[in-house]
Amino acid sequence: MEIRNIAIIAHVDHGKTTLTDKLMLQTGMNDGGVSMDSNSLEQERGITIYSKNTSVLYKDTKINIVDTPGHADFSSEVERILRSIDSVLLLVDAQEGPMPQTKFVLKKSLELGLKPIVVINKIDKPAARVEEVQELVYELFLDLGATDEQLDFPVVFAAAKQGFAKLNMADESKDLMPLLDLILEKVKPASSPELENSPLAAQPFNLAYDNFLGRCAICRIYQGKIKTGSQVLVKNEAGATRSFKITKLFTFWGLVRKEVEEATAGDIVMVAGLTDVNIGETIIDSADQPALPAIKIDEPTISLDFLVNNSPFAGREGKFVTSRQLKDRLEKELEVNVGLKIDFDNTAYYKVYGRGELHIAILLENLRREGYELQVSQPQVIIKEVDGVKQEPYEEVTVDVPETMSGTVIQKLSKRAGRLLNLKNHNGQARLVFEIPTRGLLGYRKEFVVDTRGEGILCANFLDFKPHAGVIAKSDLGSMVSMATGKALAFSLWNLQDRGVLYIAPNTEVYEGMVIGDVAKGADLAVNPIKGKAQSNIRSSGSDEAITLTPPVELTLETGLSIMSDDEYLEVTPKSVRLRKKYLTEIERVRAKRQGE
Repeated sequence: MEIRNIAIIAHVDHGKTTLTDKLMLQTGMNDGGVSMDSNSLEQERGITIYSKNTSVLYKDTKINIVDTPGHADFSSEVERILRSIDSVLLLVDAQEGPMPQTKFVLKKSLELGLKPIVVINKIDKPAARVEEVQELVYELFLDLGATDEQLDFPVVFAAAKQGFAKLNMADESKDLMPLLDLILEKVKPASSPELENSPLAAQPFNLAYDNFLGRCAICRIYQGKIKTGSQVLVKNEAGATRSFKITKLFTFWGLVRKEVEEATAGDIVMVAGLTDVNIGETIIDSADQPALPAIKIDEPTISLDFLVNNSPFAGREGKFVTSRQLKDRLEKELEVNVGLKIDFDNTAYYKVYGRGELHIAILLENLRREGYELQVSQPQVIIKEVDGVKQEPYEEVTVDVPETMSGTVIQKLSKRAGRLLNLKNHNGQARLVFEIPTRGLLGYRKEFVVDTRGEGILCANFLDFKPHAGVIAKSDLGSMVSMATGKALAFSLWNLQDRGVLYIAPNTEVYEGMVIGDVAKGADLAVNPIKGKAQSNIRSSGSDEAITLTPPVELTLETGLSIMSDDEYLEVTPKSVRLRKKYLTEIERVRAKRQGE
């Protein structure tokens, strides 16, 4: 049976998973009841977080498909997958056109010499601009230095949600078969008799963990055959080898892992028995075989500290609350989350390095759902020195906002050391492209939502490490800090809501040192949220003014990470997310400030 290996790449929400689901449905590999986004977090957020393998059978050909994440924070997932496949389907929204992550994943694909098939998706949108988007994609290929062969890319027009694709806009089509036919025509077969009869060479590009099988490697077999029970060697980049026995072997058949005794060159398989294999190492038959080129993954851009929760409410909700339990769980995470690095040297806290705020937020969300309690410090960008020059990470930010609001966005981002690279207006919408230090972007998303009244879209993509931008003026907001422990009362919150934005509702339990809102004035403000109305023989506590409260801003993991100050911790438990000061009492905070000065 012939095999083709492809990956679907695109910016977030351009329809990768929808297209994969429809391909499986139309080829009979899925009854439509199960989606590729099987993780509960993915279903809730409507985004792909973890890359997944599937396959469809079409005209006696097995097409292995890897569905990749579209968000920039999970780009380490995309980078290594591109090495394991032979072509990519580049999806572009027919209305939005190429976005930052489109540029990133396409650049990686072109550098590897892959010849993409461009799919202009969502052509059924009322505001679709198919011809213009096709021209923008061509310009993007030129900007990224595509070869003449890569510039001669085939284009498919599709509406993945409706389940049809066509090679020309004038064609009639009811299904996705034109796309599958094009894949068979343009993507070279993954195997040949010569490769199948060569010595084994396979490379893991992803890791999985199974409670019964332990650590498993998802590999592309480049040549030879791999068999259950066989003895293999794993060679690393330095040339050192280790011996393992293959205990189980699986291929991907639709959404199901199918156990097999043998797999041949060209296929993508999951292998159990390689207990400490790493991504990018080479699985071979004999030690004199050369290792395959290692898979390089971009380095993290932010760091923060993970600590045991020591707040007054610690241990109320969590099952796992000790330092040892947290360390064991983080070590397990390192086995499958290759974009993450963790320093366990310090006993007081663990320093975690990640690709962005969302990358860390997803890890924290998984921890809290598993019953862990912890607190984390404010994310800090990673500063490094290259040839004596201090450098920091920069991002390319694309902003889509109504034209009337573009001035505010330009002013705010310029203040944060952002540089406007491009400005285009289309149908009352402005698209702004900035280059900005990651440091300047941290904490801005909350302001952006307020400034654009929720009508703006902001996408960021890591560019590179560049010279340090110097001092950046951030938000002028201060913190509203509780000076008492107890239950917050509506009367007290009613008096406080004029000072700033509240994060808590009446009857919320608070403790001294907990941040309950922000203050527009800039300086921190100690308040008493549990104070009730005084009673006397003249007035009753329930008379006088009617209390009208503005609904509080919900404190989520992402908002907490983006708005917290450097003297605060974000407390994360299975049921709550709270902001708190590192030093809970006013006296401790004043003392710490003096010692710091």
